[in-house]
Amino acid sequence: MAEPLRLKATSASPGIANGPAFVAEPVETAAPIPSTVSGQIELASAIETAILELQELATGTDPDAGDIVEFQIEVLRDPTLIEATGARIKAGENAAFAWVGTLDGYIRELECSEEDQLRTRAVDILDIKNRVLSALTGTPVSDFPAGSIYVGKDMEPSRFLAHDWSAGGGIVLYAGSAVGHVALLARSRSVPMVIGAGRFATVGGQDIGVDGDAGIVILQAAKSCETSVEHRDASKSAALPLDNGIAYTSDGAQVLLSVNVNAPNEIDAVPAEMTAGIGLMRSEFAVMSLGDAANEERQFAIYRRLLDWADGRSVTIRMLDVGGDKPLPGITETSSLRGIRLLLAQPQIARVQARALLRAAVFGNLRIMLPMVTFPSEVHDMRQIYREEAGEFRRRGVPHRIPPIGMMVEVPAAAVMLDEFEGADFFSFGTNDLTQYLVASARDAGFSLDQERAVPAVLRLLTQAVRLAGGRPVSICGDMAGDPVRTSGILAAGIRHFSVAPARLGAIRSALLGLNADGTKAAGD
Repeated sequence: MAEPLRLKATSASPGIANGPAFVAEPVETAAPIPSTVSGQIELASAIETAILELQELATGTDPDAGDIVEFQIEVLRDPTLIEATGARIKAGENAAFAWVGTLDGYIRELECSEEDQLRTRAVDILDIKNRVLSALTGTPVSDFPAGSIYVGKDMEPSRFLAHDWSAGGGIVLYAGSAVGHVALLARSRSVPMVIGAGRFATVGGQDIGVDGDAGIVILQAAKSCETSVEHRDASKSAALPLDNGIAYTSDGAQVLLSVNVNAPNEIDAVPAEMTAGIGLMRSEFAVMSLGDAANEERQFAIYRRLLDWADGRSVTIRMLDVGGDKPLPGITETSSLRGIRLLLAQPQIARVQARALLRAAVFGNLRIMLPMVTFPSEVHDMRQIYREEAGEFRRRGVPHRIPPIGMMVEVPAAAVMLDEFEGADFFSFGTNDLTQYLVASARDAGFSLDQERAVPAVLRLLTQAVRLAGGRPVSICGDMAGDPVRTSGILAAGIRHFSVAPARLGAIRSALLGLNADGTKAAGD
């Protein structure tokens, strides 16, 4: 039998799966609807139907998925979309084509963006377009067979959420993004996924394999696999010790291993005893709408749940990293700002989150991390907000505590000046953005190559920054932390605390066993 054809792609979610291919076809615009004023009524009805379908889809899902759906609902309720489509209908355009034309304009604009985060939004808008279109034309988007490998240009979040992944399966995208909503959902549910495979010849039902660990698509897989589906979660391939995330290098240096999470439900399958806690909780993935951002009680419940799970272990919550290429629906006047700059420009958002965090801090070992910090004054100004909110809690007799407040180091200008950040209690290196800004690169198809070339420069910057930290705690939480190939360089830079996706704990632990504390290979390895 001929050897399987192996196509190189990019890993978006670890794990391995085999199964019959399901080749997704683009949704076509159906037969025209009479272009009259009633077209607007039909459009409004289709949008309401789509909203009801999304709400039903969100019922019973985890908070991460629910927030993605809520984001889509908020977009559907954006009056500018209705107005733009209505203008086309009034000009004589068919309602379905008017809707498609309006949304396609947004999609093209997003797809042409230089920012990867904005390009990932194109899939969300495509999802919304197709869902309303199916309601408008009576041609629902069908599911695909359980246990199959989804193959297509991209995948809509609602299609992922509507599918039953319990029988296994995986995702292969010709394009796609590792930072998009579907990749996020795939990682949280341990669905193997690769992106950037490019178009390749396959037909529906052909056996296909996806290796999310190595970033490989396997065509014409062995016949023995044709009647079975394998679905392996890399995080469960070997039992990890319940040692509170305390690992050791070959020569006995202690290294802490924490986990990164995007939503509370992601911790359900991870025993806290296998970790040193949560090294990064990206709160923007749990607070994805203005309604959430204004809801102190909902945020408090999220943070309290994480602290209860950690049972005294450290939990680091990053404040909302929104704005710029990560927009929060409803905030447009400060769209050029991101991270701490947006939070300081919109202090009402920061204050709600600060109050929730201050109250939650009473229940565990909480640490607060500030996003996208560039200047020391930004840390000082945010600390002042916490002091003011704590003062109000004292006046009201509300139990609270000001926990350690540190910063994510992801802006090169901050990394080379860490000694000036006297207001930061700790530092965590976010190597994704740090690498991007260091090499002035967009997160497009060429970013992976830029990442590889930038490794020596990033490691040199980390080494310098650790020295400038002046003994304050440092950790690393970007993708580099979860890559065992980079473990030696990170150790050599002086970092002894790794925070990685739960599925990468075993790989990093294994890598540490073969290395000395200075990053050199252990004798005999």
